[in-house]
Amino acid sequence: MKIFSKEQIYEGDQLTSKKQNISSTELMERAGIQIFNWLHVRMQGAQVPIHVFCGIGNNGGDGLVIARHLITHGYNVNTYVVNCSDKRSQDFLVNYDLIKQTTKKWPNMLSCEADFPEIHKDDIIVDAIFGIGLNRPANDWVKSLFVHLRNSKAFTLSVDIPSGAYTDKVPEDENGVVWANYTLSFQSPKLIFFLPETSKYSVQWEVLDIGIDREFLFMTETEADLIGKHEVLPIYKPREKFAHKGDFGHGLVLGGSYGKMGSVVLASRAALSIGAGLVTAFVPKCGYQILQTAFPEAMVITDEEETFISNISFDIEPKVIGLGIGMGTNVKTISALEKFLKTNKTPLVIDADGLNMLSKKKALLKLLPEQCVLTPHPKELERLIGKWKDDFDKLKKTKVFSKKYKAVVVIKGANTITVFHDKYYINTTGNPGMATAGMGDVLTGVISGLMAQGYDALAATVFGVYLHGRAADIAIEDLGYQSLIASHVIEALGEAYIDLFRQPEQPEAAEGQSNKEDTKKATH
Repeated sequence: MKIFSKEQIYEGDQLTSKKQNISSTELMERAGIQIFNWLHVRMQGAQVPIHVFCGIGNNGGDGLVIARHLITHGYNVNTYVVNCSDKRSQDFLVNYDLIKQTTKKWPNMLSCEADFPEIHKDDIIVDAIFGIGLNRPANDWVKSLFVHLRNSKAFTLSVDIPSGAYTDKVPEDENGVVWANYTLSFQSPKLIFFLPETSKYSVQWEVLDIGIDREFLFMTETEADLIGKHEVLPIYKPREKFAHKGDFGHGLVLGGSYGKMGSVVLASRAALSIGAGLVTAFVPKCGYQILQTAFPEAMVITDEEETFISNISFDIEPKVIGLGIGMGTNVKTISALEKFLKTNKTPLVIDADGLNMLSKKKALLKLLPEQCVLTPHPKELERLIGKWKDDFDKLKKTKVFSKKYKAVVVIKGANTITVFHDKYYINTTGNPGMATAGMGDVLTGVISGLMAQGYDALAATVFGVYLHGRAADIAIEDLGYQSLIASHVIEALGEAYIDLFRQPEQPEAAEGQSNKEDTKKATH
């Protein structure tokens, strides 16, 4: 799914009005009706007090449309206009006149704290105060209104975007933003729904189709894409009947040091479990018996040193090398890495201490092959790109880094973001149970295993991040968040593959009633 920028959304609205020969007011009516329908289906006429707060721009116009339709359908509606400026949009004025013609209960004007209505926790708030066009903080009394709404503890539904939030930067004051329980976003989700500093402003979100021009939606390139099952399915490569292990590549997992051999075991298991034909682990001598015992499916090459890697030398020709896990940052290991990078031509996936060594000696970054995959956690990323002031700055700095070194960079998090050149790929799978040791090692193995099979670096990363998170989602169904460990994710990778082709379950028919009859009823 594409995530359109503010400028692209405006362009899409204008193009839709032109191509479909409708006015902006008619497009606003369409959008408002979609939100009314969403509410109407869920409320079924319930007489819970609904407080619709409207700004004086186009988002407020949407709110007036919603309020009008709620009123005409018999709901208990209180409408408010947040009178924060003398300027009104034309579409707001049109809909203000329409709601005055619909009901004798005209909208209440709010101009200061004394005007704030009483709201109970069992009421419903519809927030249509500010939209995506906001470019400056709200007035102090409007901020107080936002705090008043939040303190009411009423269910809050935001229209398109929580009021006070921006599409392209982090708000200066969290009290200057509506904290929504749910946001109904027009045609496309907003980038802020997926960033740590801004996702808190909307607990859940949903996209509503308001009929924006299909050709525009299809042809317009966006800076960010949201990655779900439908986006990764085209990446998947099916296997031929007569395939053999040589068709799926040889991956080398290079890492480990005394006391940290478990990371190599995890990465090697993940690489083979995701489908690599062969996996070899290159480890210090102390890891030989561990690997051969813990994971007999892997082959093992050992360094001449007992407890750390001092000389990277092997006589195999792997299709990909996953390196850095559990490797340590011994000066001899850094020297060995530098020597290796100067002659290496094999694609790389670098994690953990591999990243730490690059940060300690940044001249090594210039030795990386093109489309090298880097998978840092937040602190490792900071060591690579420097400190950032907020999440948007982090994305920009990562993009600059990616372009400079022609690298694929994975920003790990609740919504892991893969960055390559000018594009962000935002993952939708995964859960808080993944906040435990070894998950990064598994991801390194997953991406390496996919690259061994012939997936290019970007496809392997986007697909690998998705499968890694989906396997964790499947695993927690039996284990819960707290008990999930990295090995469980490896064990669920097969189910994650199967899930790609699993159809949504249909509700069971009641006794004496067919599914066909149920479907017919559902469509009415």
